[in-house]
Amino acid sequence: MNEQELLAKVPDRLYIGGAWVDGTSGRSIDVFDPATGEPIKTIADASEADGAAALDAAVAAADDWAATAPRVRGEILRRAFDLLQERRDEFALLMTLEMGKPLAEANGEVTYGGEFLRWFGEEAVRIAGRYATSPEGTGRMIVSQHPVGPCFLITPWNFPLAMATRKIAPALAAGCTVVVKPAALTPLTTLYFAKLLEDAGLPAGVVNVITTSTSGKVSGPIIADPRLRKLSFTGSTEVGRSLLKQSAQNVLRTSMELGGNAPFVVFEDADLDKAVEGAMLAKFRNIGEACTAANRFIVHESVADEFAARVAERVRGMRVGRGTEEGVTIGPLIDQDAVDKAATLLQDAVSRGATVLAGGSRIPGTGTFFEPTVVTDVAAGSDILREEIFGPVLSIVRFADEDEAVRIANDTEFGLVSYVFTKDLARGQRMIERLQTGMMGLNVGVVSNAAAPFGGVKQSGLGREGGLEGIREYLSTKYTLTPDPFGA
Repeated sequence: MNEQELLAKVPDRLYIGGAWVDGTSGRSIDVFDPATGEPIKTIADASEADGAAALDAAVAAADDWAATAPRVRGEILRRAFDLLQERRDEFALLMTLEMGKPLAEANGEVTYGGEFLRWFGEEAVRIAGRYATSPEGTGRMIVSQHPVGPCFLITPWNFPLAMATRKIAPALAAGCTVVVKPAALTPLTTLYFAKLLEDAGLPAGVVNVITTSTSGKVSGPIIADPRLRKLSFTGSTEVGRSLLKQSAQNVLRTSMELGGNAPFVVFEDADLDKAVEGAMLAKFRNIGEACTAANRFIVHESVADEFAARVAERVRGMRVGRGTEEGVTIGPLIDQDAVDKAATLLQDAVSRGATVLAGGSRIPGTGTFFEPTVVTDVAAGSDILREEIFGPVLSIVRFADEDEAVRIANDTEFGLVSYVFTKDLARGQRMIERLQTGMMGLNVGVVSNAAAPFGGVKQSGLGREGGLEGIREYLSTKYTLTPDPFGA
């Protein structure tokens, strides 16, 4: 299937109450290919009234979906998984067109995103409670789990499929209905996924999708509506803080997957082959546009020069281009603002004495491309060590001993993920306890897995997605006391 045939299949309207509707704003959103700067599709732009209608639909469907047998909910998610495998080439191409990532990585996201459908389809039938005699022996305690209620899910632009499935799948498995608002930069994948859910037999109103260019105006009334019981957001810490304030009014359940500033620590005894390979994955996967991307490479002074030279050699061999082209490993950044940010942070580091070993420049011409870059001897206090760069720039700092490495790694308000490379098992265990992050990769450069809890500490967020913990975010716990059935 060529690009135009695929784009013609993607819905261009809002999905509310099981129907594809035009919306009421009279506006539209142009979606662009960041590799060319050209618009690829025009879609509906939701108004506040459309947001209210979507919540109405989710509320109307809530009781029936909560009462639907867990096995039925799980089988719908399983059918969605199977359909995604059948259509994987279409979803991969669609993500490459609207987000820019290389086609091979887009295929990897289809695999990763699909696993949330399979995992939570299986978890739907494992929601459990407990029954116990009260300590005094005078009654029986029943602890049960129930769907939290209608949910509002706000997804980011960088993983258009996986961030949708990571939120939608556990919500549906738990018995919750949802309103989904994808990022305006990459809404097409979510719209196409809603069509897939429809084909999988999902009842009307269980999932509703609104696309909008006025996120705050449309989201505000939904969050303020007392019928909404849960908000899940993935995005920047700044926006997350604002949403938490709004959520406080109705004491909403919230899940917040926010910014990161991941340290990648290489000790003197590390296997450098594995460390370099891990670095390439942790930094350049998804063009560096990932909250789990390593942001600060903290390398022992005895191996720093060799590590820097080896990653620079690998980076010089990377091919930059449109993600649909064969052999491309680095696609465009999402927009011009992302290019400007990468250039500004790099320039600040260089002005403080850092040395660029590879790349370091914008790429002129069409599209929003920035060279994959390695910069070493980055000075303390450089902006690139404080801010999440969200681009293909690998920044190296040196350390002398373990305590210094820990201090540098923890010197941030963020705490999403860390990476550590060492052959010393005891040191690895110490790092698990000493590094202030919600996740850690020990001698590996990629940690995400549908079966594992994803989330951070400090200002990287609240709650967890994936794993056994992921479905609990969409369940409320009820305790019931009954009299002693034996009448004692």
